[in-house]
Amino acid sequence: MITHSKWRTSIAAALATLALVVLPAAPAHATYGPDQTVYVQLNATGTGQNLALLQGVVAFDDGNQRYRYTLSLCWQSGAYPQPSFLIVVNGSTTQSPVYTGMSSAPGCQFVYNYYSDTNFGGTVQNVRFDVTAGWFGNMGQYMMRTRSSGTYDNPYN
Repeated sequence: MITHSKWRTSIAAALATLALVVLPAAPAHATYGPDQTVYVQLNATGTGQNLALLQGVVAFDDGNQRYRYTLSLCWQSGAYPQPSFLIVVNGSTTQSPVYTGMSSAPGCQFVYNYYSDTNFGGTVQNVRFDVTAGWFGNMGQYMMRTRSSGTYDNPYN
């Protein structure tokens, strides 16, 4: 005679076995290469006044379609308004960074933090970071400048 307890245990075991057979295995996770250090200091033309500092890391996956970054953008005292940056993939596709919050650091009015594990949807050969900030010149004229990080190459292609 089967008791309720044994019956429940038998059904639970049967369902667990069925789930293993029917449910597909979870997809493999991407393996990321080593972090590459990102550092871009943007200064005002002429005066050299600090405007923005972008720093952090970027890494690429071995499947060639993903990249991830952890970055902080320091709004330094010379910039107005808030500086910004864009991500340029493969030299032509521009993406906006994913904002994750604020923090503080010496020498910064504010620090804006960014993180993303991005599926590009195609082969990622490289990325670069373009930092833009504005300031008022000595004669009161408003000026803007963009500085590129240089290219971070995907080591897997």
